[in-house]
Amino acid sequence: MARRPVAVVAALVLFLEAVGIVVINGILATFVDAQNMSLDGLDPDAMEAGTWVMGGVFGLFLAACGLVALLAGLRDRAPGRFGRILLICCAVAHGVLGAVSVGLVGWNAFAFMMVSLGLIVLTLVAYGKREPAAAGQGDGPAPAAAEGGAAPA
Repeated sequence: MARRPVAVVAALVLFLEAVGIVVINGILATFVDAQNMSLDGLDPDAMEAGTWVMGGVFGLFLAACGLVALLAGLRDRAPGRFGRILLICCAVAHGVLGAVSVGLVGWNAFAFMMVSLGLIVLTLVAYGKREPAAAGQGDGPAPAAAEGGAAPA
């Protein structure tokens, strides 16, 4: 199965999204500052700072999700409990933002969000729980064979 390349591609997409989110929020903060916008009497400086903080926090979140996917791909091991929770939260966020973006931005943004969602979900499913080894297929010899004689009755 091609789970390693999927996890690495998902990580790269998440890293690109992280940079994109920070840049977009920086542009929005610049516009709020330049036009001295206010929303229902809110302080424009607080709105600018909030936009920068939101971009930074969401960018860090996406970068952390990308790091979890990248480590899973490089190690070829499933992420731990915290990593899986982080990726599940990221998948849910992509689903919600994809549904919102189709109405606000358009179908291209929706398609990008769904590709990202698919990569994240495929990474989670590909590194799902493995079934334990079947009974009697352990690493060592069977107990009766180790004694060198017949099995006790």
